[in-house]
Amino acid sequence: MPLSLTVLGTASPHPGPGRPCSGYLLRGAGAEIWVDAGPGTFAELQRHTDPERLTAIWISHLHADHSADLLSAAYAFAYGGLVPPVPVPVYAPLDCARRLAGFFGRPDVRFLSGVFDFRALYDGHTVRHWNIRLTSRAVAHDTEAYGLRAECQGSVLAYSGDSGPCEALTELASGADLFLCEADIDRHRESEGSPQVHLTPEDAGDAARKAGVRELYITHVGPTLTRQTATARAAAAFGGPTRTAREGETIPF
Repeated sequence: MPLSLTVLGTASPHPGPGRPCSGYLLRGAGAEIWVDAGPGTFAELQRHTDPERLTAIWISHLHADHSADLLSAAYAFAYGGLVPPVPVPVYAPLDCARRLAGFFGRPDVRFLSGVFDFRALYDGHTVRHWNIRLTSRAVAHDTEAYGLRAECQGSVLAYSGDSGPCEALTELASGADLFLCEADIDRHRESEGSPQVHLTPEDAGDAARKAGVRELYITHVGPTLTRQTATARAAAAFGGPTRTAREGETIPF
């Protein structure tokens, strides 16, 4: 199998004991890519690889439960003795570097250039690391947000990030071998407004069915649901193989 996905964290909207927020390690063809950096995931990353080996970091959006552990990585790389051979490319929404610099009380982001090489995402952004091709698509959320499609030697991973129901998400996941998809909320509420910014389990299953994915992998389940319930409901809507993302497991595909 040319690709593997290791689950570092799945929690929403805050970490719990043994359950960091959103984060994953994507590996294949010599590349190691940290996908989303929710609180607690940098520690879990070190269980599975040396952070100095990271080829890239990819951040879906700048909500803290998907990005806050960039701060931990910055301390590790700048002061903790974990020194990458070159600054690690960070693919993220445009404001990422400024927000991270703000944690240090620094108005100028250039001091981060020794550890991170920030590269702004946009809809349709495509880059290749080793033999992994990463494509980002803008998805529906209440801030600038992207889903990810990773392709390597015929294997395809699609990742929703945080998204409401939208055509871009279905297109992103089209024909994917593994669709890593949030199922954050029990149901939509009128107060949620438009566009809807998260998926119910039924939304996740419906997107997987429309996209014709091989397997659905449920993650980012919020406090109004259990992971087991969310997965069962998503499976009923999808009608295909569906499993629950759990910290520490690695799936080759």
